[in-house]
Amino acid sequence: MSRKRPNVLLVTADQLRYDAVEPNAPGAPSTPHLARLAAEGVRFAHAYSHIPVCGPARQSLLCGRRPETFGGLWNAGGALPVASLPPDAWTWSQALADAGYRSAFLGKWGVHPTLDPTSYGYDTYVGESDYAAFRKAEYLEVEFKNGYFGEPNPIPVEASSTHWFADRAAAELRRLHASGGPWHMAIHFAEPHLPCRPSGRFADMYAPEAIKPWPGFEETFAGKPYIQRQQLYNWGVERYTWADWSPIVARYFGVVSQLDDAIGRVLGALDDLGAADDTLLVFTSDHGDMCGSHRMMDKHYVLYDDVVRVPMAMRWPRALPQGTVLDRFAYNFLDLAPTFLELLELEADASVRAGFHGRSLAPLLSGRPDPSWREDVVATYNGQQFGLYTQRMIRTERWKYVWNLTDVDELYDVQADPGELENRIGETELADTVRGLRVRLHETLRRDGDGFDNEWMRRQLVEGRKL
Repeated sequence: MSRKRPNVLLVTADQLRYDAVEPNAPGAPSTPHLARLAAEGVRFAHAYSHIPVCGPARQSLLCGRRPETFGGLWNAGGALPVASLPPDAWTWSQALADAGYRSAFLGKWGVHPTLDPTSYGYDTYVGESDYAAFRKAEYLEVEFKNGYFGEPNPIPVEASSTHWFADRAAAELRRLHASGGPWHMAIHFAEPHLPCRPSGRFADMYAPEAIKPWPGFEETFAGKPYIQRQQLYNWGVERYTWADWSPIVARYFGVVSQLDDAIGRVLGALDDLGAADDTLLVFTSDHGDMCGSHRMMDKHYVLYDDVVRVPMAMRWPRALPQGTVLDRFAYNFLDLAPTFLELLELEADASVRAGFHGRSLAPLLSGRPDPSWREDVVATYNGQQFGLYTQRMIRTERWKYVWNLTDVDELYDVQADPGELENRIGETELADTVRGLRVRLHETLRRDGDGFDNEWMRRQLVEGRKL
């Protein structure tokens, strides 16, 4: 790659669907800056979240390990008490600090309920509470009345959360660049997580009547786990038609375009400093959003591609190819830790490297053939505010199998049924397919130290003793 260690700029969104920023996707919102980033670097067409929940995913991001192995099962404060990644755990952010990188963290945290990023190697932290204090001081009279369903934001675009953080990120970039040494900045936008409240020109950028339903919208829940239909009642959307959903999706699209505009400011600041060529830039999202697909809100209790498939792009002009699209399976968060170690030539004990649950993406980025590269991805879910419902999923090029430990399993032919509408788990002619997927899933769970690789659950998964 390059002998000189690059700067590292990590930009993430929260709850951003992969198809909302996929280049040339029909009906997708306008995202010219993210399209430029993909065109100037490497885009991963099949990147996946290993756990589509904010807190556990972000903890794994820093350490490269599945959250079940250290107790990060769901968001802190979202249900029963839960563990978090301890500050003495190995993290690549601390490894960068040890290697002499100056650093700054801006935006959504979610890694620990009481400790902030400065306990994990970052020099400075500007968080969501800082923006909340700004909004309270400057726009005290603003009230929102539509809850999680969103509404137009009367706060000007320049003072919105997206642009407020983008402007502070630009200022941090100038400060870090002036230090003269290598730097790392992480900016974690909270958008387009619901409730979606687009500002200014973005508030009415998309007409609800022009937005077509998601491929998964025509859901009947026939043969599906009970919790999926129950989700609709939990949110109060059981009678929603597309006419009810399309304004919500229009606001989601508006926030996506507003987020893209804010990211453009950060990219512009990087260009103005002349630092783009020397910066490894990574963009992704922690997970997706149902946003009306399968008639559901949010992301919990399902492992559809709506929530587990994510956008991801990497750019480093001095070392990575431009305009490349990689179709191999990648984990957006689990793979980053080993990737950073290799690309940045960071030090780490053998025990740390052996403990990674992802793999370095460097071979794929360099175009080197790797016949041993993974042919599937595994995602997990452990519950949240509506109950402790446990799922394990394996997704191959054609098939997706979801092991629902306390309900009916799911099997989708994602090539013939991209909306994942028909659960084919009970079809006799697919018994061998299911058996093979269960064995492959078990191999990953065993290798990665999943607690449900035990004698009782092994009977259900490997031996097929499942109703």
